Amino acid sequence: MPKTTAAQARVCMLDDGYSREARSLLYNAYRHEPTFAYIFDAQRPGYERRLRVMVREWVRQHFYLQLPAIGLLVEDRLIALALIVPPQRRLGVADSWAWRLRMLLGTGQRCTRRYMEYQAALIGCLPPGQVHMLPLLGVHPQFRGQQYGEQLLQAVHDWCAEDANTQGVVLDSGNAHYLAFYQRQGYEEIGEVAVGPIRERVFFHPNPGASLPSIA
Repeated sequence: MPKTTAAQARVCMLDDGYSREARSLLYNAYRHEPTFAYIFDAQRPGYERRLRVMVREWVRQHFYLQLPAIGLLVEDRLIALALIVPPQRRLGVADSWAWRLRMLLGTGQRCTRRYMEYQAALIGCLPPGQVHMLPLLGVHPQFRGQQYGEQLLQAVHDWCAEDANTQGVVLDSGNAHYLAFYQRQGYEEIGEVAVGPIRERVFFHPNPGASLPSIA
């Protein structure tokens, strides 16, 4: 991935006022991801609609539950974000029956079942102890290759490190293109799950334990 000089983005905590921007960004970030292409049947008509439903309902429920989200802003435009599930929530959004019902109505039984199985498999890969999870994160395609992914993950690590009880951060990817990137950011592979034909890798970043200022 080529690297270019870019202005330092502003880091902020997001609320539901950013829902529309968050949905658009995450849809564009995940529309070509192999894991989601399998779960939501990219070979069948309606894939983009089903993916939009998942992103819309996940973001909606995430903010409804007042779970944390960190974003990067460039001139007040949201260009990257990470949704965070604290240790005590585990499945977080996927715990909600209201969310599951909306998923069934919007994506169908098979896609919802696949997604729930994927989420449950991830939970089974978590290390012992308290960890934060990143169920969805991404940089808008227009801003990739400018080190915003590095800045976003550093902001997540700094925020999570303020919780002295957390052992670190867990994320996953079925896209081999990102594996080396996560390793460069200090993640180690701790397991994998099969999502149909996709090999989904699970990564862990330990809590640096640094004393850091709060994010505005």
